[in-house]
Amino acid sequence: EHLKEKLEEYMVRFAKVRIVRTKKREGLIRTRLLGASLARGEVLTFLDSHCEVNVNWLPPLLNQIALNHKTIVCPMIDVIDHNHFGYEAQAGDAMRGAFDWEMYYKRIPIPPELQRADPSDPFESPVMAGGLFAVNRKWFWELGGYDPGLEIWGGEQYEISFKVWMCGGGMFDVPCSRVGHIYRKYVPYKVPSGTSLARNLKRVAETWMDEFAEYIYQRRPEYRHLSTGDISAQKELRKHLKCKDFKWFMAVVAWDVPKYYPPVEPPPAAWGEIRNVAANLCVDSKHGATGTELRLDICVKDGSERTWSHEQLFTFGWREDIRPGEPLHTRKFCFDAISHSSPVTLYDCHGMKGNQHWSYRKDKTLFHPVSNSCIDCNPAEKKIFMNRCDPLSETQQWMFEHINMTVLEKFNSKASS
Repeated sequence: EHLKEKLEEYMVRFAKVRIVRTKKREGLIRTRLLGASLARGEVLTFLDSHCEVNVNWLPPLLNQIALNHKTIVCPMIDVIDHNHFGYEAQAGDAMRGAFDWEMYYKRIPIPPELQRADPSDPFESPVMAGGLFAVNRKWFWELGGYDPGLEIWGGEQYEISFKVWMCGGGMFDVPCSRVGHIYRKYVPYKVPSGTSLARNLKRVAETWMDEFAEYIYQRRPEYRHLSTGDISAQKELRKHLKCKDFKWFMAVVAWDVPKYYPPVEPPPAAWGEIRNVAANLCVDSKHGATGTELRLDICVKDGSERTWSHEQLFTFGWREDIRPGEPLHTRKFCFDAISHSSPVTLYDCHGMKGNQHWSYRKDKTLFHPVSNSCIDCNPAEKKIFMNRCDPLSETQQWMFEHINMTVLEKFNSKASS
């Protein structure tokens, strides 16, 4: 109701603005391509509809393009609250865009080698966060625009990022350009049946990632049988533009990503069920999300019904955090504690140790260096919580189902040095 006559009437006051409509639903990617094909300006700027630009947001982007027309530039994305539209600066320091090997977008610290004397200076970023960027119009079309074979939305930020770097350009995040974005709590539209984010991601991987696509399939075996559609035109574009390979991208552009998200996952120190010695019960996270308190429950292996409600397999991995799931298929939540007496909860993994850093010691205690305390439990109430370490207390002794002593000893010797 708001996007037809009401929108037309409202936009009349803006002489420079043209509303372009498609004949049928095309989705984000092809609609952006349509808009770009009709634009006449020297620079294209792509924003979402649920964005609000801040004061003086555009000149810092244009400046970087003026210095090098083969540059794609991205603003810093601030947060507009979904409930009341309040505007807040994005939390924490500026960070580089990255990805893990399931193709989830990640942010990693700017390494010292790339830090500028002035923190407001633009900095190189391997991948963009989403779809907010500016680009020289001719360069955008030289790069082939977005891949029109990508359906509706999803994966396009990787496609454009890999393409600009590998085909002779570069990408920068610009701290002086600020754009607010509403992070919606739900999607206010229906996605057509048969549309698959996974298909889009596979199409990008097959077009641009060369042998590195295998690392994705190892973690997402269900992607192997998906059809990408015809990618011959995209392959031809790579050849025509004399683009470098993905090995070059990982070595020169995203060289710091494997430190946080290694393509080959290093072996874990321990995995499987975590059984309490005193209670003979297992830690169970019940497939919870952020804020879920861990509890004790009858171990599945001891005959508890194998229902979906139980989640008793965990991995104590190379980041020295503990996550639900088996080593190659962990969830993105970690054991987290905030004090020496708090419950142990699941919290979104950040990979930066802190509250999510654990040590499994020879006395079978799970030690939490930040709070200098250990995981304890109350078998009668099935509660799990932090407590002052007492290695003689069996309620603080935990047995992992599988242990790799070589890795564990390496963790422990690092902790004691």
